[in-house]
Amino acid sequence: MSQWSQVQQLEIKFLEQVDQFYDDNFPMEIRHLLAQWIESQDWEAASNNEAMATILLQNLLIQVDDQLDKVSQEKNLLLIHNLKRTRKLLQGKYQGNPMHIAVIISNCLREERRILAAASMPVQGPLEKSLQNSVVSERQRNVEHKVSAIKTSAQMTDQDVKYLEDLQEEFDFRYKTIQSLEQNDKNSALIKQEMLALQAMLNTLDYKRKEVLSKIGRVIHEIDMLMSNMLTEELLDWKRRQQIACIGGPLHGGLDQLQNCFTLLAESLFQVRRQLEKLDELLTRLTYDGDPIPVQRPQLLEKVNFLLYNLFRNSFVVERQPCMPTHPQRPMVLKTLIQFTVKLRLLIKLPELNYQIRVKATIDKNVSTVSNRRFVLCGTHVKAMNMDESANGSLSVEFRHLQPKEMKSSAGSKGNEGPHMVTEELHSISFETQVCLYGLTINLETSSLPVVMISNVSQLPNAWASIIWYNLSTNDPQNLSFFNNPPAATLSQLLEVLSWQFSSYVGRGLNSEQLNMLAEKLMGQQVSYSDYQLSWAKFCKEHLPGKSFTFWVWLEAILDLIKKHILPLWIDGYVMGFVSKEKERILLKDKTPGTFLLRFSESNLGGITFTWVDQLENGEVTFHSVEPYNKGRLAALPFADILRDYKVIMADNVPENPLKYLYPDIPKDKAFGKHYSCQPNEVSKPSDGGVKGYVPSVFIPVSKILNDSTEPHSPSDLLPMSPSVYAVLREHLSPTAIETALSSPYSTD
Repeated sequence: MSQWSQVQQLEIKFLEQVDQFYDDNFPMEIRHLLAQWIESQDWEAASNNEAMATILLQNLLIQVDDQLDKVSQEKNLLLIHNLKRTRKLLQGKYQGNPMHIAVIISNCLREERRILAAASMPVQGPLEKSLQNSVVSERQRNVEHKVSAIKTSAQMTDQDVKYLEDLQEEFDFRYKTIQSLEQNDKNSALIKQEMLALQAMLNTLDYKRKEVLSKIGRVIHEIDMLMSNMLTEELLDWKRRQQIACIGGPLHGGLDQLQNCFTLLAESLFQVRRQLEKLDELLTRLTYDGDPIPVQRPQLLEKVNFLLYNLFRNSFVVERQPCMPTHPQRPMVLKTLIQFTVKLRLLIKLPELNYQIRVKATIDKNVSTVSNRRFVLCGTHVKAMNMDESANGSLSVEFRHLQPKEMKSSAGSKGNEGPHMVTEELHSISFETQVCLYGLTINLETSSLPVVMISNVSQLPNAWASIIWYNLSTNDPQNLSFFNNPPAATLSQLLEVLSWQFSSYVGRGLNSEQLNMLAEKLMGQQVSYSDYQLSWAKFCKEHLPGKSFTFWVWLEAILDLIKKHILPLWIDGYVMGFVSKEKERILLKDKTPGTFLLRFSESNLGGITFTWVDQLENGEVTFHSVEPYNKGRLAALPFADILRDYKVIMADNVPENPLKYLYPDIPKDKAFGKHYSCQPNEVSKPSDGGVKGYVPSVFIPVSKILNDSTEPHSPSDLLPMSPSVYAVLREHLSPTAIETALSSPYSTD
């Protein structure tokens, strides 16, 4: 079943979540019509490879054209109209930046997988629940409403200033007219009456000046309150959501809404600034005793400039955290001399700033790290922000060719650093720029979330564990000494994040039963773990009981196994995977003989085994587990083919496949048939294929179940043998002879 088909079967509350991230950037109609094709492309790789993204965009447009041809024959006018509009939109928006559509589609597919994983959970995880708090949503709506109201108030004050200017011009004209009269004329009754009228106008001017200043003061106060409270909280929430998204959590939308709020507030402040400048101009033309402008204007202008400084400083954010294109799902882990990308945005989108802001990138600026390792950034580290590179027209800059290089240190300084110390060192990528606008000069600085520098790809798993633990445990964006004393994490939150690793990396998250098994592995046989605190050492540094590896290394090896060798089976949900040997026997004992399940090895890194139930003649139930298959053996033979062709020899019986039903009762071929690389092998004749004069050979996985458990184990249960040779053996050799030739015991794992 395709991922999109699974999405369509979700409950309405989950479908509403899906609806939120499909818009004109990537319409849901295209997702629906091209579901299988879209899911078969590697959008994640294309999001960091311009050539690949260009090809995928062209292929996407071709697919849309094919759909247009189909619906044209059906004369579906509405769909024809929508597809033509969508094609034009896609081509116009992404032709100049094809990687952006790859990022959008990759994020949509990932978010679908996360929602599917969340739907399989009995309850929503604590982290995700906190991110979807109704109070937060209400605050977002309040912020947008208040920003709109502030903008309206500033515009209305503009009208008041214009009225004040017109009134003062009239007063000025009438006053100068009287001043130009001869002295005799000034004593007339008519002139005295005019002087009284001018005094009334001056009183009105004074009142209007005070009123305008009061209104300006209220607008400034409203902006100040909004920035100090709700807008600051919104920005902090977005940054926290970004942290969670970086370690596999829900996508962190909302930046466009924040940009709209920041931009409107900046426009309002500049509008107020112009109003104060106009009042200063009016002041130079007319002042009087008790004039409120010279008293109040300097204070108001100082407050406006202060708010603009703070608004600009908060608006400079890292939109996409540092990430190597070769490992798009492992952000903030950087390898020396390997390029990484990072994107920044200024949330104040003003046309006057396009190409006017140059951003400089540095590493570990003004900070002390916990080691002697020092780095510099190679490549283009100064670029201008512009509105042309982003599909949504945001004012942003993306560094695509930065490389960290380790500086040579004094002799012996690196010798004291163990493998864990290297992956627990946190570094910071900093960015600085200067904004010059309307007489203001504002210096801006921001930093990435802490990154881990590795020099060898073998350090990647532990480095990623550090990134997970940091961003799970703290919302402090710059605590580079975090691992001097890393805090414990709540087990329930950690399990949620571990499920995200599977949903984001291999397309299917973990259900409650699988998470329970991981909890037991982390903390033993404790019954309740909702408030259990797990230490960093137990997660990543201490070996599992009786094993030579840590919990995280074991889990990372399973992720790698799934990604490279059994991904389709995992996505279909046919790999139970995380189930203990005790639990699997409970599940299988009452099932039909030949029922089996697939689980990950607990004693072998990156291994998968299958266990089936059998019944002896006396009615006794027995269980058999095959020796775990690792990535080396799975590279030689697909796992689905192993399940199809697997044979076992018991006593004097002929070899047979004991695997009949996938737990609980799914016929094996129904579950795995579509994943077989070819049809089941039949006995072939020498002329059927292969090199002339030779019999084509295939791998047949064969095991022998021994009556005497003390007999030695065979090193492998994969033996190359052609079907025709095997048929000849059955015709000319006794079962005893075959037993001697084929012997590979089952595993106790």
